[in-house]
Amino acid sequence: MFDRPLKILLVSSEVVPFAKTGGLADVAGSLPKALATIGNDRMGNDVRVAMPHYKGIEGAAYRMDFPVMFNNRAETAIIRESSIEAQYQGEHRIIPVYLVDNHHFFYRDGMYMFPDEAERFAFFCRAVLEMLPRLNWQPDIIHCNDWQTGPIPFHLKERYGHDPFYNRTATVFTIHNLQYQGNFPRETLRILEVGDSYFTPELLEFYGTVSFMKMGILYADVINTVSKTYAAEIQRPEFGERMDGLLRKRSHDLYGIVNGINYHEFNPKTDHRIHRNYDRDSIENKRENKYALQKEMELPVKDVPLLGMISRLVDQKGLDLIARITDRLLAQDIQFVVLGSGDRRYEEMLRNIKSRYPERVGIYIGFNSILAQRIYAGADMFLMPSRFEPCGLGQLIAMRYGTIPIVRATGGLADTVHDYNPVTGSGNGFVFAEYTGDALYDAVERAVRLYREKPDQWRRLIRTAMELDFSWARSGVEYLQLYQEALSRHQARAKTA
Repeated sequence: MFDRPLKILLVSSEVVPFAKTGGLADVAGSLPKALATIGNDRMGNDVRVAMPHYKGIEGAAYRMDFPVMFNNRAETAIIRESSIEAQYQGEHRIIPVYLVDNHHFFYRDGMYMFPDEAERFAFFCRAVLEMLPRLNWQPDIIHCNDWQTGPIPFHLKERYGHDPFYNRTATVFTIHNLQYQGNFPRETLRILEVGDSYFTPELLEFYGTVSFMKMGILYADVINTVSKTYAAEIQRPEFGERMDGLLRKRSHDLYGIVNGINYHEFNPKTDHRIHRNYDRDSIENKRENKYALQKEMELPVKDVPLLGMISRLVDQKGLDLIARITDRLLAQDIQFVVLGSGDRRYEEMLRNIKSRYPERVGIYIGFNSILAQRIYAGADMFLMPSRFEPCGLGQLIAMRYGTIPIVRATGGLADTVHDYNPVTGSGNGFVFAEYTGDALYDAVERAVRLYREKPDQWRRLIRTAMELDFSWARSGVEYLQLYQEALSRHQARAKTA
């Protein structure tokens, strides 16, 4: 498939198991495992990871330190090293993880939302690039993820472009969520050590700011998002977050690859966190997980449709739609379990619903990874009525556990969940298109009706969902093809430069 193994550096602001606030960390921790264990020969690809060394990360060994000339001063970059392990078809790989440390920038409580974010991540990007020759390791590909890594493609072209060590390295920039852009004041040019000539709409200026996201989109050899539908959506004004014009301009370099999930971690047959293990040949055992979840959430234990939701509690996730249908929905003999945290108004909304329907609603405000697995295994249906959703992992995990997704047709939800047709038996979930409470209610009603009236069809639907392949092995092959495309384009541009 590929003519030789590749040297790949994946750069991310968060990586499981070291630091996590969202799905980016899951991707950055899982994709390297797939990349290291697939390829043209049994040696696999030489994959390494770089991320900041936040306070609280333990066990990383000192590797080196060096000064980085940055913002007209020298800042010390300390490189620590840890690793993640990959297992695939009997093969075992150790993937180095380089953690960029600097006490001033990263020894803090929390990972984000500081007033000097531009300095912190501009330093991180420079340190990653300065680290590579000191490691004597020259990657073919640097895979950058979200705005925190946007300066890397920019520096590779503008600062290091004529250096033989760097000029053969191609870049891929992945947009996980275009809503978060890293837009900073004009003075950020000084942090990047470039002049005012870069502050133009054609270069780094973005509506009066300097945008790290724009840097990645503008300078990377290839851009991708985490689903094909989202790649198309962000080229339209309603989803483009004011960057749709730039993305249309680079549309020939823009791709979509659906995220995968770790099939070793998310496996109902072996998952020690759930009450009763099961697989597609023992679906009847799934019901015991429902009963255990009902007890844990202090709900009556009985065989009624149980809807689950695991989500950040923010506008994006369609919580306003749930508010519109709460009374209609809970007038029925069903149960609803939610795990999440976020905006206070949504947390209070859910607490209020729980107080009004104490025997039908279970709420856990906060983060609880064990409870999350029990919801995936114990719920009958999984709600994701998102306003927009670049990819979404929840629906993929839910299907792995035979929990049927009810989703809005947007982004990765549209790419991975297809509406069930009771006549043909095709489809793997319940899908609605209009962003309205009525459309969501109709989708839930169709799912509940099938569950109650056609148990044999419902079991077949569960089996269909569990047989789908959303593993990283599939997505990893697509990323390797994308890397080859990036290398080809980089080489072609170098010849014409």
